[in-house]
Amino acid sequence: MARKTAQDFHPEALQAFDKYVHGDISRRDFLSSVPKYALLGLTAEALLEALNPRFAEAKQVADDDPRIKATYVEYPSPHGNGKIRGYLVQPAKAAGKLPVVLVIHENRGLNPHIQDIARRLALENFIAFAPDALFTLGGYPGDEDKARELFQKLDKEKTQADFLAAAQAIKKLPQGNGKLGAVGFCYGGGIVNFLATRLPDLGAGVPFYGAQPAADQAAKIKAPLLIHYAGVDDRINAGWPAYEAALQNAGVNYEAHTYPGVQHGFNNDTTPRYDAGTAKLAWDRTGSFFNAYLRDS
Repeated sequence: MARKTAQDFHPEALQAFDKYVHGDISRRDFLSSVPKYALLGLTAEALLEALNPRFAEAKQVADDDPRIKATYVEYPSPHGNGKIRGYLVQPAKAAGKLPVVLVIHENRGLNPHIQDIARRLALENFIAFAPDALFTLGGYPGDEDKARELFQKLDKEKTQADFLAAAQAIKKLPQGNGKLGAVGFCYGGGIVNFLATRLPDLGAGVPFYGAQPAADQAAKIKAPLLIHYAGVDDRINAGWPAYEAALQNAGVNYEAHTYPGVQHGFNNDTTPRYDAGTAKLAWDRTGSFFNAYLRDS
């Protein structure tokens, strides 16, 4: 099947897919709701297949690219699930100490797309660590539906503690410069916002279309934030006015962009919701933001 874009799908089908991806409706409910929106004679099953990730086609950096060094490491998480495991990637030939960036996945765990994001950051001269929240349940299972099912079994507070432990561990890496950034997508964007409320020494946070913290928690944020939203994302965008007011009241240094006409998940180049032009703009802004706040002067 040729690669499709969001414009190839009825908006109601995309909304139903968003609900399915985020656990608001079941696979069965999705399949029963979309036949009337299927285009070009697609069955409901074919429509779902067309919307699902195609990891191999979107990979930008090979696992064994000689320009990077990649490995899996574990760190203790005494207040979480005991341990957190993740994918650590750094330039193969680094000159001096580098900033460290925590890369936080969507609600499917450490899948191939997030691994590729970590490798891309390494090629931009960062040390990237992408934890897997599903490690405590056996790790990303290699199947997006099974990953979503496992995600529902996670203990929220223990999982948040795992990400805090990962952030604190990688900030101390001897090859790092002591400055920590965090970038996350969807669920991961919400975790970036959470980390900003808990880590006063977070150097920079970049949430992509992430859930917002409560106003009393947002008041604790000290880190500069670069916040990306999709224009067609009512579920997440509904929380932005209150969050922005809280950031302003707390005097937080933030920059926010809402990109018109694009879907939640626009940066994920494995699915049709990806928007190439918007993703490039948002990613370029992200790199510049990290360079401004995390590099040694």
